[in-house]
Amino acid sequence: MPSQAMFAEIAALSGDPARASMLHALMDGRALTATELARAAGVTPQTASGHLSRMTAVGLLSVERQGRHRYHRLATASVARMLESIMQVAADLAPDRSHLSVGPRDAAMRKARTCYDHLAGQLGVALADSLIARGHVELAGDAGVLTDAGMAFLAGIGLDTAPLLARRTARSGRVLCRPCLDWSERRPHLAGALGAAICAHSLDQGWTRRLDATRAVLITPKGARIFRDTFGATIG
Repeated sequence: MPSQAMFAEIAALSGDPARASMLHALMDGRALTATELARAAGVTPQTASGHLSRMTAVGLLSVERQGRHRYHRLATASVARMLESIMQVAADLAPDRSHLSVGPRDAAMRKARTCYDHLAGQLGVALADSLIARGHVELAGDAGVLTDAGMAFLAGIGLDTAPLLARRTARSGRVLCRPCLDWSERRPHLAGALGAAICAHSLDQGWTRRLDATRAVLITPKGARIFRDTFGATIG
């Protein structure tokens, strides 16, 4: 169990407005430079550097060097889950709760977005619903199972299933499949290694495309056809 001191430090680090903006900017799973994160937070590069150092030291962020540049990303999927949960609580406790609209106001974000490295929004929930209905995935509580039928389906759409097969028998490391409560839909989408693999494959195949400066992703005409005809997913 984490100490109260560590709990308080993580809460304080993630609660600062500038640091919160940086963490939110990294929620699409990509790595960004200090300059890009400073711009996202509206602070000077020097101030951003101090914030990033503190978050890296405590383990919220990891740093990768490439040439002269240093790229920052969320250290683990659990950090992304924490941020998504905070967004849900913030939406529930917002002063203006006179209507039932939850999650992002941006229509593109509501339709399809990345939640760290997996698909969320209407698209993510629709894919989870379809995979469950067809017996490809089973979800219960905070756990999930990728069935043999699901493995065969993924292989049939060209997804490399070898890493997923390896994850099935691994005793440590990232969970293969688990539900993640969707911020806007308030129903589960798929997370874990399976959710990440489906998201990466959809981007590689041109079914979805990232939009600049946002977590929203665009569903391409090809993707809309694949999601409808192959997955059987109904997207509002």
